[in-house]
Amino acid sequence: MTAPTVRRRRLGAELRRLREAAGLKLEDVESRAGITSSTLSRIETARTGVKVADAEILLDLYAVEDVAKRHVMLGLVRDGAKRGWWQTYRDAIRPAYADLISLEADASSLRTYQTTLIPGLLQTAGYARATISAINMTSTPEQVNALVEVRRARQAVLTKPDPLEVWAIIHEASLRTRLADIPTMRDQLQRLLEVADFPHVSLQVLPLEASPHPGLSGPFAVLGFAEGAELDVVLLESLTTALYVEDPAEVTVYGSAFERLRAAALPFGESADLISNLKDNLK
Repeated sequence: MTAPTVRRRRLGAELRRLREAAGLKLEDVESRAGITSSTLSRIETARTGVKVADAEILLDLYAVEDVAKRHVMLGLVRDGAKRGWWQTYRDAIRPAYADLISLEADASSLRTYQTTLIPGLLQTAGYARATISAINMTSTPEQVNALVEVRRARQAVLTKPDPLEVWAIIHEASLRTRLADIPTMRDQLQRLLEVADFPHVSLQVLPLEASPHPGLSGPFAVLGFAEGAELDVVLLESLTTALYVEDPAEVTVYGSAFERLRAAALPFGESADLISNLKDNLK
């Protein structure tokens, strides 16, 4: 059995929340909807998927009448078996990375704080190649090429008709770390200035002299979804693993941390000036 995706866990958690909000136990659902308690338990814990017909029965039983809500929930069911473009690269990317790409495609917003790297969605191809080569120590040139292609393809969420709303806070150390040659770094800093002009992108720099802040614990990203904060997800990455935080109470903590980081970071204009000065002074 394959590991449950973040999409399936989100769906299962929301179905459980709706059931509990309706005051129903597993046995109640079995007697009223004909879906066995064991099957529903597996659905809610993401050990198995749910059929569209069964999901519609559950939404009716839970009195979910909001059309938009139903559309989103049923979309999660249908998308569970949908092939995304990234599956072409399944030999090059880990399942957790595939989850991230899928979530980015569905999300309405992304709040990201980075400490040592430029966020992937804002990277140039040259910068992406330098970082991927450094981090993926045993990857072949062909694998690096594939990962660069994936990273660039991900960036389509910024230019689609209904683009992802991105708020990025980048620590000044990320801008000063020489991860590539001077022309590549200059191009990367110029790219940040360009995307900062997108109406759906907000970019701030957290200066080196900032007071102590929650970001000292490390980078994180909060993916938000239009259907409700209860489905928001936090991504924490390390060298070999990726952790998705899905508990609403914990996600709220990261949301509060991001608000504090926004307050500690430079305003937009000053952030752009700092990036521009760093670009012009590269030697």
